[in-house]
Amino acid sequence: MHSQQAPDSPRSSQSPPPSGLQGDLELELLGLANALYNLGTTVINDLTKERDKPGGGKPVGPRVNEVVGHLATLDDMSQHINTMIPMQVLADIDNSKNPMQLTKDRLERAATENQFMNGKIAALTSYRKYLDEAIAQNFPEIKEALDGNTAVKQE
Repeated sequence: MHSQQAPDSPRSSQSPPPSGLQGDLELELLGLANALYNLGTTVINDLTKERDKPGGGKPVGPRVNEVVGHLATLDDMSQHINTMIPMQVLADIDNSKNPMQLTKDRLERAATENQFMNGKIAALTSYRKYLDEAIAQNFPEIKEALDGNTAVKQE
């Protein structure tokens, strides 16, 4: 496994990768990210002034082979992993969106819906209280049934 990290890798400030196949997979993905970064910089350098230097720029072929090697290793590792990934996460990655944004959006949506539902429950509870008071005032003969019903629900 490669110990180098992609420039934007969060790993240095976080905990070490997990042990076992999961950790190996994470390290291989970091190696792929690093190889892709190196390939990109090599291509940019080859297209600019470095190609005019004696001996030419860095060859792109070995960088491509490194990326392909990481992809082959990941393909082999995938045969032993049965983790399911939501299609929405893969679609977000394909559309250059941060999958963590999906999680954040879902949590915010759940919190908003929770607050909305709590408001509905409070409104219905208040309405029931006012309705019970109005029924007790206008139909005193069933007041005891209302109080008994309320007492049973509170237990």
